[in-house]
Formats: sequence, C-alpha cells, structure tokens
Amino acid sequence: MKHLSDLLSSTAVVQFVTSADPEIGALQYDSRRVQQGDCFFAVRGTQSDGHNYITSAAKQGAVAVVCEALPEALAEGVSYVVVEDSNKAMADMAAAFYDYPSEELELVGVTGTNGKTTVATLLYDLYTMMGHKAGLISTVIYRIASREVTSTHTTPDTIRLNAMLREMVDEGCDYCFMEVSSHSVVQERIRGLRFRGGIFTNLTHDHLDYHGTFAEYIKAKRLFFDALPKQAFALTNIDDRNGEVMVQNTVAQVSRYSLRSMADYRCKVLEMLFDGMLLDVCDREVWVQLLGRFNAYNLLAVYGAAMLLGADRDEVLQAMSALRKVNGRFEPLRSTDGKVAIVDYAHTPDALENVIATINEIRREGQQLIVVCGCGGDRDVTKRPEMGRIASREADIAIFTSDNPRTENPETILDHIEAGAVAGARTLRISDREQALRTAVMLAREGDIILAAGKGHETYQIIGTERRHFDDREVLRDAMGIQNSKLKIQN
Repeated sequence: MKHLSDLLSSTAVVQFVTSADPEIGALQYDSRRVQQGDCFFAVRGTQSDGHNYITSAAKQGAVAVVCEALPEALAEGVSYVVVEDSNKAMADMAAAFYDYPSEELELVGVTGTNGKTTVATLLYDLYTMMGHKAGLISTVIYRIASREVTSTHTTPDTIRLNAMLREMVDEGCDYCFMEVSSHSVVQERIRGLRFRGGIFTNLTHDHLDYHGTFAEYIKAKRLFFDALPKQAFALTNIDDRNGEVMVQNTVAQVSRYSLRSMADYRCKVLEMLFDGMLLDVCDREVWVQLLGRFNAYNLLAVYGAAMLLGADRDEVLQAMSALRKVNGRFEPLRSTDGKVAIVDYAHTPDALENVIATINEIRREGQQLIVVCGCGGDRDVTKRPEMGRIASREADIAIFTSDNPRTENPETILDHIEAGAVAGARTLRISDREQALRTAVMLAREGDIILAAGKGHETYQIIGTERRHFDDREVLRDAMGIQNSKLKIQN
C-alpha cells in the first residue's frame, strides 16, 4: 500500500483539501467498486460524469477523491485532490501505484486500423517460441505469460493496464506486446507508459463516429508516435499513404517496411496456396502458414520489430515458419462436400477488400465467392455503403446481414449498406445473421468459397443492450456438417 502523497509525484495538483495523508488500498473510477481505503477518480466520460458519484464513493469508503471540481459538500475524513484533467491524473497515479511496471519491460505498441491484433499476437507467439516470457494485450485476449485473461477492450483502462503490466513483471516477463487503439491515446490510457517501440500497420476508414473526422483519427494515431522517447524505435509501413505522416514528429529511431518500395525491411510474396505462402523476407525465403498480402505486411512488421529488439535473424525466421493463424483472422473451414468457408474479422472497407483480394488470388476458375457481411450499429455510418459496394462488386453473391446492431434498427443499417451496392449485382438482404450464414451454405456449390466477414473471433452478438452467444464458426460448422472443427483446407 502507498500513501496518497506517494502517488502525486508526477501529477499537477490544482488544489489539495486534506487533513491527512491516507494509505490507498486500490484505485477506482467506478464508484460501484469502491471499498474502504480506496482512491476514487471522478472522470468525465461520454456516457456519464464521475463527479456525480463523488458522494456515493465517499459513503462506500473512499479515503481520497481525485476530481476536476470539488463537490458542494465535502465528506469528513476524505482527502480531495483537484486536478485539471482526471484522466491524466489517473494515468500518472496508476503508474506510480504499480511502481512503473512498463519501465521493467520491453513494451511494444501496435497501432493502425487493421492488423493490430495479428501483429501483437504474432509477436507474442514468436517470442514465446524463442523461449521468452511475454505478455499480450489485444482485442481477442490478454495473456500474462501463459495465463489467459478475458479481454474487455482493445486497450484496457489505465488502472487495469498498469496492474496487468505489474503482474507480467512479477511473472518474469521480459516483453509485452499490446494494441494501442486511437481511443486509448485520446483518453490518456497509455499515458505514463514507457514504450520500447511502436509499430504502424495502416490507416483506413474507421471510428469516425468517435473522432468526427478522418483528420482527427490520423492525429490520434500520430500522437502515439509523437510521445515515443529517443531510445525507442518507430516502425512504419511506408506503403500506406499515412506511413510517413505517423513518424514525421517523432524523436524515436524511425525504420520502414514495405512490399512495394525500398525500405529497411522488405518482403515479396513468391507463392500463395490455401495452406500458406512462400515469402522472400529481406532476401531470405521462408514458408509461412498465414495467407494474404495483408498478412505478408503483418509478418514483415513482426520481423522488423524483432530485428529492432535485437533478436537473431535465423531464429526469428525459423519461428516465423511455425506461427499459426490468429483466431478469427482468415480462419478456414471445409465441408466434406467441398465447400469452403472463411471466417474473418474484416469490418472496415479496406480489410474486406484485402481479404477478398486474397481469396481471389487463390480461388480457381469456376469457384463462386459468396460474401456475408454487415456493419455494427451505433457506429460509423459512413463506411456502410462502401462495405456494400465492395461486397457486391467483388462477390458472385453478396448477402447483407446484421453484425452487432446494438440499439440501432438492423433494417436501417441494411438500408445504408444496400445504398452502396453495385447496380445489377446479385445481392440478398437477410437481417438474421444465422439465417444469412445458412443461406450462404445452401447456395454454395462444391468448391465454392463463403466469406463470413465482420465478427471473426467474437462469440457474441449485441442486440439492443443484450449480449447473446453467437459464433459464426459454430453456425457454419453445423450448416456445413463439419464434425471435426480442426479440419484443414487442402488446395
């Protein structure tokens, strides 16, 4: 346990109202979780204002409150710390509370629209294969060495984040690979962390419901690189038009990777089949089990990061050849009658286009492509017609369906998607996702390919405010009569 004063060494305090220096048992920003001896942070969120719950937190036992404005009535025995920004103070104090765990790790952050989960997970798997203890913080799962922890956000809140990093250090981890979302940068969730390196994958249309404009989205991503220290590396994809933009203000050591241009780390796709592809990585050939040019970029980012972390090249290439697909990313299923289904998380126009391009490189003449896709409710509406345009243009049959409609009317979402459909394209509109997937299987002939896009690893569907169990893979296996979930595609 630490005293309140111990946590304020790097926090700018506007006003301090206290008669004591209490010991702090835990940090909380949710008043419902406050217990005796905790410090409560009154954070202004998009849905509610924590300042409205200061009195409740004090009644539940908070001995300290960090806020941007004092409440009208001050509770006896509670220390109040007034700051300009509660989010920033919470980040600074969380790092102090857990003894700055990021300084004891080789912490690498991965940001971009697509590929964050894959790159972070592959780096974790790579370093685990090479005999290191590592941590992983991703959309799919959090890992503390070999222990799994359920993932709640792409980048968790700053208190949980520092707590997990401390657990990683205590478990003997030397490395941690984490996704860095644009939301987490703007909301100060990664403030106070010392990164050994940052990786930029790409930037495409997404999250405009939160950031408002694409320019603000770019700015949020760039702020991560702006904050990297001189001793860190910044590894950027220069085949993306925003690759150089990301690193234009950083003081970190910049390295570049590319499939199309001269760069520090280069790659060519020499051959691609359903069970893997042959790559030339910096003039060394390696067979990998992942598919698609987008995965060639992901693997090149992994290779570049490993080199910048000082790993042995031959050991890295050997481990890369054993890396497996990330759960819900281009995950193939095949029925006994020759139908192929691919489940992928592609939920942005760019990601959908990349996955379809990969399928088109592999599929043979006469094989139909049936695409099942939708868009999330209460999210960026501007990408919906673009998703409809890509699916209807590229697929032999496009089936528009629900993703996670949340509190939005699914039919309204489908109206937006259909608005972008190419004239004359074969499209169906089935709002029930299970029925849409079963219809795709029914329409598929021997050898045809079904792409179930948008949900990937997710095992739920959010309808209204209710989270219901739903897994594209389970539905497809049942509809395709697959008994063994580990069946692999043979080309």
